[in-house]
Amino acid sequence: MKYDEFLARVRERGEYKDNDEAAHVTNAVLEVLAQRISPGEVRDLASQLPGPLGQVLVNAAPQQARSFGIEEFLRRVAERTGARPRTAEWDAGAVLSTLGGAVTGGELNQIISQLPSSYAALFGKADLAG
Repeated sequence: MKYDEFLARVRERGEYKDNDEAAHVTNAVLEVLAQRISPGEVRDLASQLPGPLGQVLVNAAPQQARSFGIEEFLRRVAERTGARPRTAEWDAGAVLSTLGGAVTGGELNQIISQLPSSYAALFGKADLAG
């Protein structure tokens, strides 16, 4: 999937006013996701996304994944976007459900296997059982 196509899907799902807003939200969500999954998984995911999005992931990845639940994930997204937690949940869902359709099923399963089941709804899944 190309960068513009990814942003167009996020824009549509999130009902954002333009691609700039969709890009801002996308970058925020990917930055937080990069902190939550292993550095190796960040690299694997980055390799399947359009260049600018992959770079956001790689730049945001710590040396070691951090463990935090869904509430903290949403708080961190909200902090980056200046939104309320409920809006951050909407934003994360728009980005992560798009991400799920942009990568291979195997890669999505690898990401999902590193997250608690409470993240399922953000990916547009009923559950995260591999």
